[in-house]
Amino acid sequence: MQIHRRRFLDLGTAVLAAGAIGTGRVAAEPKGNRKMTIDLCCGRIGVRADQVQAIAYAAQFGFESVEPNVGFLAQASQTELDEVLGRLKAQRLVWSAAGLPVDFRGEEEKFRDGLKALHQAAPALAKARVTRVGTWISPAHDELTYLANFRQHRNRLREVAEVLGQSGLRFGLEYVGPKTSWSARRYPFIHTMAETKELIAEIGLENVGLVLDSWHWYTAGETKADLETLTNKDVVAIDLNDAPAGLEVDQQIDSRRELPAATGVIDVGTFLNTLNALGCDAPVRAEPFNATLRKMPAEEALAATAAAMKRAFALIE
Repeated sequence: MQIHRRRFLDLGTAVLAAGAIGTGRVAAEPKGNRKMTIDLCCGRIGVRADQVQAIAYAAQFGFESVEPNVGFLAQASQTELDEVLGRLKAQRLVWSAAGLPVDFRGEEEKFRDGLKALHQAAPALAKARVTRVGTWISPAHDELTYLANFRQHRNRLREVAEVLGQSGLRFGLEYVGPKTSWSARRYPFIHTMAETKELIAEIGLENVGLVLDSWHWYTAGETKADLETLTNKDVVAIDLNDAPAGLEVDQQIDSRRELPAATGVIDVGTFLNTLNALGCDAPVRAEPFNATLRKMPAEEALAATAAAMKRAFALIE
């Protein structure tokens, strides 16, 4: 999908970032007292890569974890799986969170088909030593009222969580915070941490938690105090982003974000330090939905993302 937005990073800045990070193997900064990993999800920054190439990119640019490709791992032969796990170990990388390959937002038939496929994919992910899976919740609906939508999410996501739990997989749910998103359709739906925690409580399974995004934390008007209500167990994965300057929070648009620590609009220092103080061990990935970044050559986009992530992680005390 084409994403329209103002230019956030000109080519000169990208070249400087690439020069700073280098094009060869760059070791990740020492972790110190943190357990969170600097994570690479190629698709989220517009870089095309298969599983082997993603691992190579993560190692080259100093990331510490890498997104598992569900489609590849679900069909991989034992030889292919051994090769990939060997590469992962050799580069001192770990898996982050896989995406959920189930359409639970639409028609019942599609959901049932996806759930059936998940019964095959979940054990394959576990065999590949993946431990986390995540998805997002649409913040509005044209036809379902809040209560009807809540019940559908509770019932369907409970079934998903049960399948994942049978393979020892944790399941994270991400809320979408911008007012421009939840007010865009007839019936607003879950768009805050508190509401997502209510949904998780209704699902009632131990393996369900949150996918936290600094962007949604900011646009939902949440604070350090909201983060302090959580424990490490509650956080399955983390997205880290900044927001364009010059806009009120209720004017922010979900598809127009910045790389972490690019503008200072979002207090990523407080966000990361609070989660770190909780002992959070989740993978942390950039998800800027940025058209300019997506148009860059792969190595420039990777270098810019790596530099931004390390700049943000340097704020951890």
